[in-house]
Amino acid sequence: MENNSNNQDIPPQAPKKLMRSTQNKMIFGICGGIAEHLNWDPTLVRVLAVIFAIMGGGVLAYIILYFIMPQDNL
Repeated sequence: MENNSNNQDIPPQAPKKLMRSTQNKMIFGICGGIAEHLNWDPTLVRVLAVIFAIMGGGVLAYIILYFIMPQDNL
């Protein structure tokens, strides 16, 4: 049986909160905040948001997220 002491040396990290970004901001920081939360490229999230907006419902979801997501206070 191996000793996995390396796993015990790493302190647990608090989960990253979903917040509107102040650094990756184009309009309100919604897509930038989602990208930071998921560790994705913000451009990819913006392209997906445009696709969802064209398909319908994306604009309404964006507006709802604007009111629900708190702003990052960095």
